[in-house]
Amino acid sequence: MSNCNCHVQANNAAEGRVLWVAFALNAMMVGLDTVAGLLAHSTGLLADALDMASDAGVYGAALIAINRGADFKARVAKFSGGILLILGIALLIEVVRRVFSGNQPAALPIMGAAIASLAVNIYVLKSLRPFQSGGIHLRAAWIFTRADVVASIGVILSAGLVAWTGSRIPDLVVGAAIGIYVVKEAIEILRDAQASTAKHNSSVQSIDP
Repeated sequence: MSNCNCHVQANNAAEGRVLWVAFALNAMMVGLDTVAGLLAHSTGLLADALDMASDAGVYGAALIAINRGADFKARVAKFSGGILLILGIALLIEVVRRVFSGNQPAALPIMGAAIASLAVNIYVLKSLRPFQSGGIHLRAAWIFTRADVVASIGVILSAGLVAWTGSRIPDLVVGAAIGIYVVKEAIEILRDAQASTAKHNSSVQSIDP
């Protein structure tokens, strides 16, 4: 009998393919959302771009962690959660700044870019669904993507409200809401990673003589 774990290797290869596609799509959308957000003066769209940039980083980290042990994967998840927490707080600060100095957002570019982001996020979320109960690094990637779906829907709604009311307040409200949601998701990732580390340490101690 062969000692190679073919099932594990096949699963790792499948994870890798999904993560590479997710990384490429998110990197592409970061550029689109950033340019559109700057041109449209949209806090919500810039928030979405920031969220997708963090996703691309998480997918890249998850790719590195695929063939590593549980402890390494937990450290990757902690790193991802920490970055997401920092980005969420930075976004909330940016929203406050734009309350006092900002231009009127352009609704149509916001909506177009946000719809494209939503399509990408839904595709990636469906692709990651079979792996969400796998390693903690994949759980973190799935949580990130789930947050992006919510963020993109929020940006689309804010664009509609901006067009309807002629006010920039909906864009600021959605930007703040995304920031708060991102912070919440970051805390969830950090808690999952901490629990995974504690479980790993407990199992190591139990087999030590």
